[in-house]
Amino acid sequence: MEKLKDIIKGCLKDDRQMQSKLYNIFAPKMYGLCLRYSASVEDAQDLLQEGFIKVYNNLGNFKWEGSFEGWMRRIFVNLALDKYRSKISLLSIDEVAENQEPSDNEINALDSISEKEILELIRQLPDQYRMVFNLYVIEGYSHKELGEMLNIRESTSRSNLARAKMILKEKVEFRSQKIEKAICENGKI
Repeated sequence: MEKLKDIIKGCLKDDRQMQSKLYNIFAPKMYGLCLRYSASVEDAQDLLQEGFIKVYNNLGNFKWEGSFEGWMRRIFVNLALDKYRSKISLLSIDEVAENQEPSDNEINALDSISEKEILELIRQLPDQYRMVFNLYVIEGYSHKELGEMLNIRESTSRSNLARAKMILKEKVEFRSQKIEKAICENGKI
């Protein structure tokens, strides 16, 4: 922990070497976060760069009351939210079932998909659904908090989450069917 404090002190003095060290420590985790909130790799890279600039510019505001990574993560999430708000407003889809238990086929389909593939499927979601999905499922915000953050009704947040889940389910099932078909065509089953 002391080493991190030294790095941050160096960053506060505009020491480029310390800024590079801070970047190298946290860039992989923050890039993963950026990928979840972005529609493309290029958008994620832009978000990563903008996020680190914002972190460097606001290091003096870090009070050492909690984890530095958590503080940094909040900056990146807020930046992603700001970018999102400037692009699009959330749509409401009111008649989507929210709590459906996965079937055995759905569980088997999920077993055959990698984390990288899941992240790619999440990135393919429309912006409004990807934002709600990430904030609710991954960041752990409630629908009430999402409503306040995104300036939408709780019911809109719920319906966007349900629609995101439905789209992901369809994409996973489609992918699984394509793999099964390819295996059958190649004579392996």
